[in-house]
Amino acid sequence: QVQLVESGGGLVQPGGSLRLSCAASGGTFSNYGMGWFRQAPGKEREFVLGINWSGRSTYYADSVKGRFTISRDNAKNTVYLQMNSLKPEDTAVYYCAATRTGRYQSLIDYDYWGQGTQVTVSS
Repeated sequence: QVQLVESGGGLVQPGGSLRLSCAASGGTFSNYGMGWFRQAPGKEREFVLGINWSGRSTYYADSVKGRFTISRDNAKNTVYLQMNSLKPEDTAVYYCAATRTGRYQSLIDYDYWGQGTQVTVSS
């Protein structure tokens, strides 16, 4: 059983940056691909980014290409989401998730989920 805990959310102004972290425990972190999803009020949870077990392959939603970056540190059992040039439409609860399927873009591909961290982009 893998436990995931997100941190780093908060309030940021448009154009600002934020880095989220997701710490994993209870499993062998390097066995899992990782993903970040987000859910805005009244909307479905959507894929944002994914990264394979080694960090050599990454996957991005079109809406965040060029602004968001995913990375991981297997020695620290942590995956990161660096968010730059934030927009009000990026406001959402951000979730990290772990997968062993080798697929990244659908909710059903993931076995474990964190509780989420709120990101609010507003002036």
